[in-house]
Amino acid sequence: MARKNRDETASWHVELEPTLCPLCERAIPDDQKEDHHLIPKSKGGKITVPLHRVCHRQIHAIFTDSQLAKTFGSIPALLEDPAIQKFVAWIKSKPPGFSDAAKDSREVSARNRRP
Repeated sequence: MARKNRDETASWHVELEPTLCPLCERAIPDDQKEDHHLIPKSKGGKITVPLHRVCHRQIHAIFTDSQLAKTFGSIPALLEDPAIQKFVAWIKSKPPGFSDAAKDSREVSARNRRP
C-alpha cells in the first residue's frame, strides 16, 4: 500500500470564501468579526450571525434589547428601519476593515434631555 506524500503542499492552501456581513454585504476581516444574537441572549436568543464590529455596535447603539427581541429579530427586519438604512448606505462606501465608534443615539439623546 502506497503512503500519501506529505510534501504535497497544494492541499494545504485552501482558499476560503470571505464571510459577508448580512447587514452591509461587505467582506468581514477576521479581526472585525463579531457574532450578533438576532434575539439578545438576555431575552432567550440563541441564533447568531457574523457581522462587522462597527455594524454590530451600531445595531446596539440604536436599539434596546427589548426592541431587538420584539421587532428587529432578523436581518430583513433590521434593514427596514430608516436609521439602519442610513447607516448601511454610509458604511457600504467604506473598506471592509473600516472601524468607527458607533454613536449611541439612545443615551446621547436621553442625556441631552435631562436638566
